[in-house]
Parts: sequence; structure tokens; C-alpha cells
Amino acid sequence: MDQDTDFPELTRETRSIWERNARWWDTHMGEGNQWHLSLIAPACERLLRIEPGERVVELACGNGQFARRLADLGAHVEACDFSSAFLDCARRRSIEYTDRISYLQIDLTDEEQLTALGVAQFDAAVCNMALMDISCIKPLLGAVHRALKPSGRFVFSVPHPCFNTNGTTLLAERDDYDGGKPLSFSVRIRQYRSLIPQRAMGIAGQPQPHYYFHRSLSLLLSACFAAGFILDGLEEPAFDGGGEDFKIRWQSCTEIPPILAARLRARAV
Repeated sequence: MDQDTDFPELTRETRSIWERNARWWDTHMGEGNQWHLSLIAPACERLLRIEPGERVVELACGNGQFARRLADLGAHVEACDFSSAFLDCARRRSIEYTDRISYLQIDLTDEEQLTALGVAQFDAAVCNMALMDISCIKPLLGAVHRALKPSGRFVFSVPHPCFNTNGTTLLAERDDYDGGKPLSFSVRIRQYRSLIPQRAMGIAGQPQPHYYFHRSLSLLLSACFAAGFILDGLEEPAFDGGGEDFKIRWQSCTEIPPILAARLRARAV
């Protein structure tokens, strides 16, 4: 089946949805939920290896939560998003960081707007749990490649393309003939190669379901390779356990990683 990574026909609707969701999302995400603080941020920080004084660009920064963390690690951050509502939230939360973080409105699907990132400007770039929310990633990957210094690295995190998509389901099983052992948890993968964009809730109760652009591992990495990157580091963080309530949730699936974090560098000429 011929597939593409990009869906430009959904860009305008995607931006409109996030404008409606941004302030609600900011209130409920704050400075990070359990997923970000336990799995996502630690993996991205390990892959980024931020050094004090480095220039870092954060792509699709949302309310600026990770940009502030990068600034706390000593980086000078330029953070961008296509949602003016999200950027308002980010600036309001970042009053104490005005000397370390600047925010810029950029539609990361728009090649002309992406020129604002410049050429060989940054030591590192990061896109933290957002590539799956972006309708077109090819323009972004090319712009990041140009914006990084020759030794720069690009780190991204996404829901794991193999295990955590709109083609998977969490399962709980009980074996009544196995001595009363507790429930076991697993993931059923019913679709992988032909996933299409689908709207869903990222946080229960948000005003509008937003699009997820889940791309297979080969599609995602092939787009990165075509932009001139090589894969330089990889992490698959998973939860340690979900307590004793045995609910069907990712915290109980300790063997299956719900997140993929990767580090890319420019391919040597």
C-alpha cells in the first residue's frame, strides 16, 4: 500500500482544533503530568544532553512546559507553536524566563514560515510529543536539518508507533485455573501498516478531540532519513507499575513501552 507521511488537507482543521483546546489543555497539563514527568521528559533529557549556554529550539512547544525545563538546564531556548492561544499561555507561565526563552508563532507545516528558524543556528532541536499532532512533517524535518549546527542533534518523542496508536487496544486477562494469580495486561495490535489520521481525546474532557497522525516506524524514520538525518540514539520508556488496583491502563503494562524517543544527527557528507 502506497502511503505518505503528510496530510496537508487537514492542516487548517488541525490548527483550529488546537486553538480551541489550548487554554483548557494548559490548565490540565500545567508543568507536566505523570506521563511527561515519569517517562517522556527524562528520556528526552538523556538523549539531548543539554550543556549550559547551548541554543535549543523547541518545536510545537504548547504551553512552554518543556522549554522552561530546558532553560532550567542552562539552555537558551527559542520555542515555537502555531497556536496563538498556546503561546499566550506559554508567555504567561514564563515571566521569570524572559532572558532565557523567546516564543515565536510558526506553522511548522509551512515552508515559508519555517525559514524563520534560520541556518546553522542551534546546537539542538526537540519536538516533544508533537510529531503525531502535526499534519505535515516533511517541511519541518528539512527545516530542522538546516537550522542545526553541523554537530547538532534533533530529539523527538512520540507515542510508540508499534504499540500506542489508534490501531492498538489495552487488554486485561484473568486465568481462573492458575492459582488465583492477578490480572495480566497486554496490548492487542490490530492495525499498523495502514493507519489513517483519526481524532481522539488526549486528555479526557478536552473541548475538541484532535487529530492523531500515527505513522509507522518505517514511515517516520524514512522521512527523517530523507531529510538528511541518521538515527543516533533511541529509548523506549515504560512504566514501572500501576499499583494494586489492576486497572486497564498503560501504568499496568510494564513490559510494553508506550513512548518512543529518538535522537537524530546530520548524515556525514
